[in-house]
Amino acid sequence: MMATKKTLTTSAGTPMPSNENSLTAGKRGPVLMQDYQLIEKLAHQNRERIPERTVHAKGTGAFGKFTVTQDITKYTCADVFSKIGKETKVLTRFSTVAGEKGAADAERDVRGFSVKFYTQQGNWDVAGNNTPVFFVRDAYKFPDFIHTQKRHPRTNLRSAEAMWDFWSQHPESLHQVTTLMSDRGIPVGPQYMNGYGSHTYSFWNKNGERFWVKFHFKTMQGHRFYTNAQAAEVIGKTRESFHESLFYAIEKGEFPKWKLMVQIMPEKDAEKTAYNPFDLTKVWPHADYPLHEVGILELNENPSNYFQYIENAAYSPSNVVPGIGFSPDKMLQARIFSYADAHRYRLGTHYEMLPANKSVVEVNNYHKDGSMRFFENFNENPDAYYEPNTKGGPVADPSVQEPPLKISGDADRYGNDQAYDDFKQPGDLYRILEEDEKKRLHQTIGGALQGVSEHIVKLQLQHFYKADENYGKGVEEAYTMIKKNSEATSEKPMDFTKENPNL
Repeated sequence: MMATKKTLTTSAGTPMPSNENSLTAGKRGPVLMQDYQLIEKLAHQNRERIPERTVHAKGTGAFGKFTVTQDITKYTCADVFSKIGKETKVLTRFSTVAGEKGAADAERDVRGFSVKFYTQQGNWDVAGNNTPVFFVRDAYKFPDFIHTQKRHPRTNLRSAEAMWDFWSQHPESLHQVTTLMSDRGIPVGPQYMNGYGSHTYSFWNKNGERFWVKFHFKTMQGHRFYTNAQAAEVIGKTRESFHESLFYAIEKGEFPKWKLMVQIMPEKDAEKTAYNPFDLTKVWPHADYPLHEVGILELNENPSNYFQYIENAAYSPSNVVPGIGFSPDKMLQARIFSYADAHRYRLGTHYEMLPANKSVVEVNNYHKDGSMRFFENFNENPDAYYEPNTKGGPVADPSVQEPPLKISGDADRYGNDQAYDDFKQPGDLYRILEEDEKKRLHQTIGGALQGVSEHIVKLQLQHFYKADENYGKGVEEAYTMIKKNSEATSEKPMDFTKENPNL
């Protein structure tokens, strides 16, 4: 027996007599202006696309759950970690950084790794990447860096010249460049890569003690990646390989998992480390601050509507909950503003009330009006539309006050402290690679430098040499060999412009 079909309606709920033909004057027309539903359909189609993200434009994602496996309540009073076995619903999004929405998934790029925890204290977002570090340490340079990853204003093409020119002027970028150009630069799918909060955040416990913390999501599927040659072959077959890998795994019941691990640093330790623990281009050595398991992240549900839940998903480091706070990390401080501001521009003033971003607990505030105010509040108590009031409106809760963040120093535009070496950690990363991994790294960078001005290549090579003599030598040899072979085998491009009598 067939199920009763629902009645097609207009967006105002009026039943529609037809969804096939325009309303016309006679069989041959013309179309009447009063066919309001034709106008509604066309007008809506014109507005089906919203501005894509400036960065992280193309992504995939899924729903899942986070389950606490270890007790860390001595470090944080956050409810999400309150007891072993506690489960919290999550929404993830994984993305490429540089490419537009139509870019191929298998391009070499840093990958976004963001998790929204729908906690009983509100939403907590970890808006991170698949790398523990980043290219710059100060958000003042972030727009400049992103410009180098996007299209040249004259050619409208991606520019290796701009990219390497910027990196060669910023030695701090070497750590991230090494990671990006390594085997992990083109993961097969989201489930085969790690995720990191990257920034230094803080925990605080019920006694008001603060600890600095870094978040690590360690894949339980193992790392799988494409070489450049493999990626080129994949792109020739599909531009959606990253998305397909996650979507079909979940459809088949192969639910990917990650272990959430944390590094904990006592608050006072930040004053004595040889490196700046709030510098986004640095990692904390695991020998000094080992990883502690916290729980398991599992993805087990593909969204019913991609646009509604993944395209509209809005992650921001500003979304923290009691027990989790910020740090003096300059990049983090800027992202606290810039991410939420990007969402207000892209999705609208009330983006956090969209289904993907809506808290599972009641939201009470005095925000008012604005575009797309599609939900109600104040109805139960319309007189309480300002604060303070004597009308019974919502009030603040001093019990969730974060302990004071200690700061000191003169206000100034501080540059890099020369006491912090930008080359040691990239060198350490290079030295732990296997020999075949090093060779692939040399080849990848050597190829990526092709076509870049010689003076920029020389500047960049200096960075590799400073990190490790063999690193510099290996890249230089690969660059020279690839350039020599390219010049020797260069041919005229094939001519596809001859007349075809069949066209």
